Amino acid sequence: MASLSTSDKQLLSLIIPCHDESDNIAPFMAACEAALPAGYGYELIFVDDGSSDDTADKIAALRPAAADVQVRLIELSRNFGKEMAVTAGLAAAQGRAAIIIDADLQHPPQLLSKFVALWEQGAEVVVGVRADDKRYASFAKRQGSRLFYRLINSLSPVEIKPNATDYRLIDRVVIDAYNGFSEHNRMSRGLIDWLGFKRSYLTFSPAPRLNGEASYSLRKLTGLALNSIVGMSLVPLKFAGYLGATITLLFGSLGAFIAVDTYAFNDPLRLNVANSVDLAVLILFLIGIVLMALGLVGLYIAAIHTEVSGRPLYVARPSRQ
Repeated sequence: MASLSTSDKQLLSLIIPCHDESDNIAPFMAACEAALPAGYGYELIFVDDGSSDDTADKIAALRPAAADVQVRLIELSRNFGKEMAVTAGLAAAQGRAAIIIDADLQHPPQLLSKFVALWEQGAEVVVGVRADDKRYASFAKRQGSRLFYRLINSLSPVEIKPNATDYRLIDRVVIDAYNGFSEHNRMSRGLIDWLGFKRSYLTFSPAPRLNGEASYSLRKLTGLALNSIVGMSLVPLKFAGYLGATITLLFGSLGAFIAVDTYAFNDPLRLNVANSVDLAVLILFLIGIVLMALGLVGLYIAAIHTEVSGRPLYVARPSRQ
């Protein structure tokens, strides 16, 4: 796209969720301003997610060097979590596109021009994919990440690219569609992938965190993973039914075989099945029936879950006429 004059530049939004990032705000702002592609106006939407330090004060004191860059601050009343911070930022974004980026400089601002270039080429979603670099994650974290993506991609009808990050650009049409979601337990990147649209991928190596420690603990990561699996797939809800059908078939067949062998043919195979074994097989068979009933209930709960989630039946681009 050709560069526009200051008065008619297209607006792009940067969504920056922050939690206890006081020491990173000024360096991030300097690096970000130096990396912003020319030809656009920018709104930098900092979302303070209930920080316990003076992060919000540092943001409020920012004074952009360029006239076509404005800083906006959204202060959440408490720590709602990164997903809600991103949601609040996207709800407030006014730009033609939005770029979600962390304030700790692990998402290199130098890549902003590449995100915008891919968007200009027609991509409606540009996803930053973290290189599988052993320097920036422990062995346990890397293996846990691999397990999570394998699990969710095997259960969910929507494929989520392994090592995809929140560092991504999304077009205005995707922002508007995302703002239509109403569910509370959400993984933003999963919902954006659910929406579809034309996408490109940009692989990058994350930089070391500049200051402080990451506030996304193992407990929060585990909770996000569980919420993502539950939110993106109904298979776990139906698992009891699958398990019950398997147990019922297996022990029903075994029970029928024992009954025929013992009582119809007087145990020609000399299995000598005790009464306690008959009882155990009967109990397991009944457990299977109960689990199948739970699976049936699960199907109805799944239908309720789908309706209550409030997702649109489909998503279409705005008319070109």
